[in-house]
Amino acid sequence: MSVYQELNNLKDLFIIFDNPQDKFVQLMDMAKASEHLNDSEKIENNKIYGCTSQAWVVADSNLDSTFTFRTDSDALIIKGLLVILEKIFNNQPAKEILAVDSKDILLSVGLSETITSQRTNGFSNAVARIQSLVQ
Repeated sequence: MSVYQELNNLKDLFIIFDNPQDKFVQLMDMAKASEHLNDSEKIENNKIYGCTSQAWVVADSNLDSTFTFRTDSDALIIKGLLVILEKIFNNQPAKEILAVDSKDILLSVGLSETITSQRTNGFSNAVARIQSLVQ
């Protein structure tokens, strides 16, 4: 499935929520249902800087020239935002990953007006970190 198909799936998920609080609940539910990194993976080299919370990303290169990402954070909302990135970027080639802008992701899934500017900046840093890992 392409990046844009994944974005559409996420858009369909979040569009049902009129109340921004419900969107946060969905993000936290996604975070709770996701896997976490091991403590040994929560190292400086995997850290995402510029996030309001502690956040990490680990990238694995697949045999078919795509990538798989695993993320974690000490805050559920941030972890939920990182899960969105996993869903969008997992099993995608570098070219697809590099073509995506963080603002477009938030806009597509209807979160651009919901999350704070500080979290938006952290989200942009997470996307930039992922993109740096595939170059």
